[in-house]
Amino acid sequence: MSSYTLTDRVRELSKPFLIPIADFLARLKIPPNAVSLAGFLGCVATGIALGLGYFRLAGLLLLIFGPLDAIDGLLARRSGKKSTFGAFFDSTLDRYAEIAIFGGFIFYAFQIGHMLLGLAAFLALCGSLMVSYTRARAEALGIECKVGLLTRFERLAILTAGLLLEWFLPVLIFIAFFANLTALQRIIHVWRATKS
Repeated sequence: MSSYTLTDRVRELSKPFLIPIADFLARLKIPPNAVSLAGFLGCVATGIALGLGYFRLAGLLLLIFGPLDAIDGLLARRSGKKSTFGAFFDSTLDRYAEIAIFGGFIFYAFQIGHMLLGLAAFLALCGSLMVSYTRARAEALGIECKVGLLTRFERLAILTAGLLLEWFLPVLIFIAFFANLTALQRIIHVWRATKS
């Protein structure tokens, strides 16, 4: 049975704003993979800013580069350049992007000796990667697995807000808890699907 997530709703609502951007990039003949790479590099810059303790700058970078995650797929569809490798490349860069972001937090925590911050960032990273992995593994088995509270869109939106407001520690703890809970929800979902 198909599930319609918050991410799906936001993508639908944002299409009127994103389509003109995607069409403009298509006219410039910019390949979707280049947009995916730009989004990844923006997240690397975010991670560097976090590692140096520039939290509001990191939030601003996420605010700018975060939407590229939606534009690359839209560009691929509207320019007729949708490909299997493109989808794989985008998903792979998304995981590296999350490693860069949470790795920046971990580096900063190590520099200032803040154990709780480092632990929260590590658990948030683990949960984020497992949310993506459980869906990918389930879909490889032919089981749709979009269930759960905290998908990538929600994680990035909450993290961006937390950085701009400089509430990064509570936000990291929130993501650490709910991302791992989402991974658990997906494990249970797949267990039920295979049991039935």
